[in-house]
Amino acid sequence: MALGRRGFLRQAFGIGTLAAAGACGAPATVPASQGSTPGSPTGSGDEVPPSILALRPMTAGIVPIAEEERRARIDKARRLMAEQKIDALFIEPGSSLFYFTSVQWGLSERPFGMVLPARGEIAYISPKFEEARARELTKFSNDVRTWEEDQSPYAVIAGAMRDRGMATGRIGIEERCRFFIYDGIRKEAPRAEFVDATPITAGCRMFKSPAEIALMQRANDITLAAYRAAFETLREGMSQFEFRRNVEAAHRALGAPGGSAGAQFGEFSAFPHGSITPQALKEGDVVLVDGGCKVDGYSSDITRTTVFGTPSQRQIDVWNLEKTAQAAAFEAAKVGVACEVVDAAARKVITDAGFGPDYKVPGLPHRTGHGIGLDGHEWTNFVRGNKTPLAPGMCFSDEPMVAIYGEFGIRLEDCLYMTEAGARFFTAPSPSIDKPFA
Repeated sequence: MALGRRGFLRQAFGIGTLAAAGACGAPATVPASQGSTPGSPTGSGDEVPPSILALRPMTAGIVPIAEEERRARIDKARRLMAEQKIDALFIEPGSSLFYFTSVQWGLSERPFGMVLPARGEIAYISPKFEEARARELTKFSNDVRTWEEDQSPYAVIAGAMRDRGMATGRIGIEERCRFFIYDGIRKEAPRAEFVDATPITAGCRMFKSPAEIALMQRANDITLAAYRAAFETLREGMSQFEFRRNVEAAHRALGAPGGSAGAQFGEFSAFPHGSITPQALKEGDVVLVDGGCKVDGYSSDITRTTVFGTPSQRQIDVWNLEKTAQAAAFEAAKVGVACEVVDAAARKVITDAGFGPDYKVPGLPHRTGHGIGLDGHEWTNFVRGNKTPLAPGMCFSDEPMVAIYGEFGIRLEDCLYMTEAGARFFTAPSPSIDKPFA
């Protein structure tokens, strides 16, 4: 089916199908951001496109991750700490702190964090003037230690460790802890040994529970519905920035403010993460859209690629090659298989077609997929050299790409999760170049 400039994709994905998008996967049982009324995609009072105006929030029936599950995560971290002979973790605000405690706290020059001991009570460290807020937010411990503006927060952190018998212990520093925080703690605890906490944090977060899978399912359902509505707005002369605003408006209408996507048209679709060059959509352009949203902190990540107007045979052939590569990666993803095998399966399809080899362009210039969860990119990756075996609960993007600089790029991305029976997609892959949604 040729996709004309007016009413783009209307036949392929009518507005009436949008409400059903959330039913394509497992039911969600975890919270999303509250719904919102659709607003102007540009924020300037422009008329809202009908396909976006028709959207309604997809957040009904979602409940938070249970406190019992967070306690179980802390227990698992402690088991892993015992195996790794780590006496305590220090975790700054961010995804890991949220994962274990549900605490969300912005980063600034004033240290805030958690000492998680292998044994004993958790301690939180907070600026004194923020103590009331800290006590509102923190869980699983009443030990909130504070420091005044003219005092050393690092001495307070070291004191919490010392009080738990860790003055000479092995302290794991979460990988995203900023250097000046680590350096300050190290100077106040010179007899302690500091090590990488990733075996603990990744050892927990890399394996998603059913509640996490359900939350990610809802995020993916929302993004797919947002794309369907935004693709209805494509028109000749549209810039990639206007399209992005429409995707943002669609996410807001669906109840996921903050959801967004980058769009690239024509030859700029060959740039894996886009170009800043202003673009105006025209007949025959490849349209590549990549983005997602978060639901209670958990991420979606979807890429759809189509052609505005009638695709050329070259575009069709490369699109079909890319679809074959994505399917090969999915078929290779089996419990116990090394992550690198999945990358090799997709890369072989593309290389056997005469592209590459390796990461050369024209060809597949990046890994086949990345881990996903609370962070859009997290442990671990479908990439050469990664011997990590696949196990139930692991989640990844499946997104090989064929990039041809000066012509176009094709990337199809759907995220998957591992079960005992093998891989399952969160979203159904695109059927064809002129029908990007199943």
